[in-house]
Amino acid sequence: TSSSIIINRIASILDQNNVTTLIKNNVESARLAGFGTSLNDVELYVKDSDFEKAQKLIKTFLQNEH
Repeated sequence: TSSSIIINRIASILDQNNVTTLIKNNVESARLAGFGTSLNDVELYVKDSDFEKAQKLIKTFLQNEH
């Protein structure tokens, strides 16, 4: 869970490495429904079978960002 900018960047990296993702944008859903939510309420999901690969890629991305 993070901001849409970070989640979309991570999803792009995972896609480039053949990891299928699903993004659940609670911010946009709340806006369309007429109420607010935290701006960091975007969720990224991966298949259980891709979890370890995704976890390594995300860890590398986060280390390079800081």
